[in-house]
Formats: sequence, structure tokens, C-alpha cells
Amino acid sequence: METAASKLYTKKVNGVAIDRGVAFPVCVSVNDIVCNCSPLNDPEPESIAMTPLKAGDVVKFDLGCHLDGYIAVAAHTVVVKETADSPAPPEDEELAKCAVATYNAMLVAAATIAAGKTNADVTKAVDKVAKAYGVTPISSVRMHQMKRYVLDGVKEVALKEPLPDDPEEEKVPDCTFEQAEVYAVDVAMSTGDGKARPGTMRTTVFKRNVEQQYLLKVKAARQTLAEVDKKYPTMPFTMRDLTDVRAAKLGINECVAHGLLTPYPSLHDYSGKVCHFKCTVLLLPSGTARVTGLKLPEYFKTDVQADEETQKILAEIAEAEAKKAAKKAAKKRNKKKKK
Repeated sequence: METAASKLYTKKVNGVAIDRGVAFPVCVSVNDIVCNCSPLNDPEPESIAMTPLKAGDVVKFDLGCHLDGYIAVAAHTVVVKETADSPAPPEDEELAKCAVATYNAMLVAAATIAAGKTNADVTKAVDKVAKAYGVTPISSVRMHQMKRYVLDGVKEVALKEPLPDDPEEEKVPDCTFEQAEVYAVDVAMSTGDGKARPGTMRTTVFKRNVEQQYLLKVKAARQTLAEVDKKYPTMPFTMRDLTDVRAAKLGINECVAHGLLTPYPSLHDYSGKVCHFKCTVLLLPSGTARVTGLKLPEYFKTDVQADEETQKILAEIAEAEAKKAAKKAAKKRNKKKKK
């Protein structure tokens, strides 16, 4: 991914190349793993995610890149087919219902994030979709404002309101969206209880906490931190991309213990099937624009319907996308005619 990002926007400004690269490392989370699974390429027991995929596995891809510090992120859910040429993966009604609910919740949330609206408005919209489909938002997943070189901004949106008697769930501060802001619309849902927790798998994704300083004692820790400060001073990274992974394994714990690195552990929901979709939205003067994200795979189909208000919002989104596609096609035809 680093190589692919380096090929983007190669123009120079005042003779200097634009900074570009990975804003969030590629994570491939399978089945009960919700997110943040970026296994090392080694045979150690904690690298259990390196096991071969099989037909019916639910795979969640999550990644991000940046140009000059301006970040775009995306996540997508697919099901492994029997073979590459298979028309569709094995049918699973519960999984399909969860996928449709999660994807539609992402679309509705993206449309609701608009100047003047609040994070409470988005939470209510997501909760309404979840209840209509009978699935549960994963409470530990949050939507975040993004700024230049900042992946997790101060403003955030919860997928559901915390229960009064649940000490594990923390209420996010109220906020109002403003024009010219950028948000990662991150939605994960489960057919189970929606409580995702760290598992036994080794954490490999971290982010430098630039406000924290400490004189490390272990040589491997100092070596690892020096490379992080040079290559990944602000964005999350995976240990897989460090020069000496063995040294990183020895030194990373001291860095985390003293708050120099923030870990992104792999989260698991063993209670049900899990789906995850994410897109990036820009709050422009003309309205909210969704600039990343793929279409829902056609094999995710369910007879369950959303409530009338949600259906209306989805219909408006579909109509706007159809007009945009038609305009793009017409522009393409006109270019061909001129040639």
C-alpha cells in the first residue's frame, strides 16, 4: 500500500514533492474479528490470523491513505467464495441482514452529518436502522472528525447511546457539525450483543503519541521509537512495516507502557456475525459529499425493510447517485464526440 500511495499525485509544489502515504495500515479482519487485524508475516501462535481463508468466511477490509496530510479512509465487508469464478458465496440470511443494515446505516449516517446537525442526530439515525433490521451496533466503534495529519479528531459520534447501567460504555461529548469539516463515517454491527473486546492475538497496529516523552531503558525500544518518529510521526502504523520486526517485538511494550505509543488491539465479537463499512465525507458549501467507499456486494440481500423515514433517505441517496452517474456518463460521451 505504501508503494501504491507513493504513485499518487506526483506533482511537486515549489520543487518539493507532496507528502503522501498510508494513513491507516491495511487490516484484514475475519469472522468474529471486527477490526484492527494486521498480522505479522511469521508462524508465531499469536499470528493465528495468517490461516488460509475458506468459503463462507466474512472478511472486513479497513485502510486509509493521505495526500499532504489530508486523510481518506474506507472499510468494506465481503464473503469468501468457493472459487474465484463462483457467482456468489454461500447464502446466509442472518449475515445478509447484518450487512444490509450496516451499509444502510453508513449511508444514512453520512447523509445526516451536515452543517448544523449534531452527533446525537447521527446516533439516533443509526440506532433506528439497527432496530429495524434487528441487529446491534458495536459500541466500541466510533465515527471521528479528521483533520490534517489527525485521524481521530476531538469531535466523535457514537453508534448507540450508552446504557445507564453499563460502566463499559462511555457517553461522547455533544458536538455540532460545521462546514469544511471531514469525517470518517465508521459503522460496525453484529447479530449478537455488539460488545467487542480485545482477544489474545498480538496487537500490531500502533500510533505515536506525540505529546508524550520518556527516556526508554531498553535498546530495542529506543530503536523502534526512533524509526517510528522518523517514518510514522503522526499516522498509525503496523509493526509489519518496521525494518526490524524482531526488535519491535522486544521493545514495543515499553513504548506502550510509558504512553509513547497508543495500541489499536484487534477487537472480537464472539456473540454473532459481524459486518463493517466505512466511508469519508466532506462538509462542503453545496452539501455533504461521500468521497470513499464501495457499493454493497449484490449477494447481500434480505427481505427485512427499514422504517419509512430511513427508506425515504435511502431513496434520495440512490436518486442523487443516479443523477451523478448520468451526468458523468454524459460528460464522457461529449469528450468522445469532440475527439
